[in-house]
Amino acid sequence: MNMKLTAVSTLALWLGGCALAPGGHIPDDSSGGLFSDDSRSAYEQEFSEAELMKLVDVYQISPMLISEMQTPATKPEFNSALEQARNNYDYTVGRGDILNITVWNHPELTIPAGSMRSAEEAGNWVHSDGTIFYPYIGKVQVAGKRVTEIREDITNRLAKYIESPQVDVTVAAFRSQRVYVTGAVNQPGTVPVTNVPMTLIEAVNAAGGMNEAANWNQVTLTRGNTARSFNLRELYQAGNTDQNILLQPNDVVHVARNDDNKVFVLGEVRKPQSYMMGQSGTTLAEALADAGGMFEATANASGIFVIRQAEADSGKIAQVYQLNAENAIALVMAEQFELQQRDIVYVTAAPVARWNRVISQLLPSITGLYSIGRFSDDISN
Repeated sequence: MNMKLTAVSTLALWLGGCALAPGGHIPDDSSGGLFSDDSRSAYEQEFSEAELMKLVDVYQISPMLISEMQTPATKPEFNSALEQARNNYDYTVGRGDILNITVWNHPELTIPAGSMRSAEEAGNWVHSDGTIFYPYIGKVQVAGKRVTEIREDITNRLAKYIESPQVDVTVAAFRSQRVYVTGAVNQPGTVPVTNVPMTLIEAVNAAGGMNEAANWNQVTLTRGNTARSFNLRELYQAGNTDQNILLQPNDVVHVARNDDNKVFVLGEVRKPQSYMMGQSGTTLAEALADAGGMFEATANASGIFVIRQAEADSGKIAQVYQLNAENAIALVMAEQFELQQRDIVYVTAAPVARWNRVISQLLPSITGLYSIGRFSDDISN
């Protein structure tokens, strides 16, 4: 069992306890905070405010910050690499495929006498050794070859028995190669690889498309020992064709569920709980509205916080954003502030005077779990 706790998940539990009833909040300095005077002085001997600020990045939500965080809209560009891969694509025959071989003006070589079967039923099955049997010339190695190569081989060998044979080779049934589509799609299973090049989005559509539980932002392609993530939201809504790729046999496409694609709204709100993010994302204003809004009697409009887990290699524990919603302009900024997966939105009841005061009150939870995570890392290594 993995005993490691992440910074944000533990902090969410602590904040959730504050949000169980109206009036729960981060205590101010005058109330003694989370610690008694003795325990606070002992704690401050180990961690100073300056040390904490090295572990947490704090920001005031402002028009400038929102402008910096927003990704500028880019005009969709032609994916030349994908188009080149399409143009160079050529199906290779494999074991289990069925070939349809036609020799013009020689029906006895094309369809056995008296046969009323379809081309797939009467075709030449590629055996497990990669060969087929054909009259006059015997075994023909076809696995791993393109149909043009097979046609040339059969033509050259039949020329010993037939003058200027005209041979055509097609694949009557594609059975040897496939890709696998799993996860939150309507018809998970296998999709056959054919002579028509198949892209990531085409494989998902062939599996019935994504269902309501799908996370558009997290589609994983596994090829051999490597895995790559794609964001189909960018492909569908922004036309970013870089999020599309030509598939190969035995690729595994997994569409993740949106179970983890949620945010947490806690504190002085009417319905503190987790909320699923929409396929188009969720803003801070939408998250607060989903939670029924703030308690007017107890919530402090200047203390709306968004707590976001920092990148693993950043050396930080979390990023904290504050919105002062005491005026109407702030509500516009809340609508423009995009939340990310697993963000924690916390509305405090305590007046907030300055950043370092709030962070110092979160110090016990943040630094405690930071020590737990670091200790777990040492054990696991």
